[in-house]
Amino acid sequence: MVNAVAFSPDGRVLASGSYDKSVRLLDIQTGTEVGEPLAGHGGSVGSVCFSPNGKLLASGSADKTIRLWNPETQTAVGEPLTGHSDEVVSVCFSPDGKALASGSNDGTVRLWNAQTRSATGKPLTGHGAGVWSVSFSPDGKLLVSGSADGKIRLWDPQTGVAVGKQLEGHSANVRSVCFSPDGKLLASGSYDNTIRVWDPRTGAAVGKPLADHSSLVMSVCFSPDGEVLGSGSADNTIRLWNSQNGAPLGQPCTGHGNSVRSVCFSPDGKHLASGSNDQTVRLWNPLAQAAVAGSLVSHRAKVNSVCFSPDGKRLASGSNDNTIRLWDSQTGAAVGEALTDHKREVRSICFSPNGNLLASGSDDRTIRLWDPRTGASVGEPLTGHQDWVRSVCFSPDGNLLASGSDDRTVQLWDPRTGAAVGEPLTGHSDYVRSVCFSPDGNLLASGSDDRTVQLWDPQTRVAVGEPLQGHSGDVISLSFSPDGMLLLARCNDGSLATWDVITHQRCNIPFSLLSYATPVFHNHWVAFQSSRFWLPPQYWDNDATLFGGLLAAFENGSLSIFDVSQVLGL
Repeated sequence: MVNAVAFSPDGRVLASGSYDKSVRLLDIQTGTEVGEPLAGHGGSVGSVCFSPNGKLLASGSADKTIRLWNPETQTAVGEPLTGHSDEVVSVCFSPDGKALASGSNDGTVRLWNAQTRSATGKPLTGHGAGVWSVSFSPDGKLLVSGSADGKIRLWDPQTGVAVGKQLEGHSANVRSVCFSPDGKLLASGSYDNTIRVWDPRTGAAVGKPLADHSSLVMSVCFSPDGEVLGSGSADNTIRLWNSQNGAPLGQPCTGHGNSVRSVCFSPDGKHLASGSNDQTVRLWNPLAQAAVAGSLVSHRAKVNSVCFSPDGKRLASGSNDNTIRLWDSQTGAAVGEALTDHKREVRSICFSPNGNLLASGSDDRTIRLWDPRTGASVGEPLTGHQDWVRSVCFSPDGNLLASGSDDRTVQLWDPRTGAAVGEPLTGHSDYVRSVCFSPDGNLLASGSDDRTVQLWDPQTRVAVGEPLQGHSGDVISLSFSPDGMLLLARCNDGSLATWDVITHQRCNIPFSLLSYATPVFHNHWVAFQSSRFWLPPQYWDNDATLFGGLLAAFENGSLSIFDVSQVLGL
């Protein structure tokens, strides 16, 4: 199991300490391990911490020792630090990197010179049980310790003298303590299932305990800006809280299969790392976890398609409950009644470029056009497909509407008249799952369950070149790059393929380096332009979409809107 996680100061590397007695380093950008595991401890590694300059990594172990490592070379620095008579549960560097504090099940806190690796002064005593967490204040003038005796103590790290009275209020072991970045707050997580926030200057509790976890709180951590408090629990979840008023932010982060033992924010606040008894480390997007708007109205079934209006003020959703709903993207409130003219599931929706029309494709084999301002249907249904309509897409100038169907064809329509433009485009040998226009409108791409992509000239309605082949799964989604030179195909097996639309050759460009004109969802990551962030698990089963800095996603038919502008660097 993974006992502890810690980011390097530059946010590029994540260290984890494990029950297997090793420390591992993970490259955040690539997701790959850096070098071999750091081996040397004779027991489970319960805590890891980088020095402020990133040149040292400390680890505390059940073997009663602390080890220092060079994270660049992945080698041990000197001999183990010995002196504790029981398991070392927590280690923490001082803000200037000169001192290292450790907490142990022997009931003491020890201070060490990080350069000479020698003990500084005598052990700090006073707790009645094991010390499970230690943390320095941002200015280095205070050291806090949390203990299995249920108490929290503050110390002067220069003198080793206790500061003020111990903080009491938890009814069970204190597992984790952490200062806010400005030093004005102190958070503690306890086996009484609660988190408490304290004023370290007075020792007084701030507000009521945060009690939404249903089991032991194993770890607490403030975001770099101090606005968010993260917590990991034996209830297998991570929760985010408003550190100023204690209000929960969004839904719990779920996905771990066992207790979450450690949580840690990246230095830029864009990621939250968690380590769990399920033997995994996970990365989360804390900014997207806290909904900024939502609605009490919901769809009654899975949401298949979500789309923002061009001005971003409206959001449309199509569902397996046969309806389309319109939403105010600022408040998350439903706008008007559900649009109910389709007789079966709504598979795809798309706004026209000027926002005056909304198109929808359905399992009832029809396409419908709507006035999104009034919710009224526009004209008669567009008929002609012989099977489910899987995808609809307007051309950039709004003069054409393309549709892809399970009848294996692509059809072009004139949205002003509702008339079909020419004969259906044929060539696919299986369902057409996706259609997409290039940014200049000169190409139309279609993706199919026959595992091919076909390019078309929408003016002449003639295929452009041979089908693009070699996909390992059904092609379910397509997206052009902003310059229209590359086409990304996403398959139902989770694979991606990138094509040069001029040469029709496949490009070996990593997903992490690509830039997209429209959002791409891949393996629960969202890619837009040159930014990436991870979508929390509760939103995986429904469609989601982006507009500017807003992400709209559905959980159990209910809409949540998130501000992800900071993640995208907007």
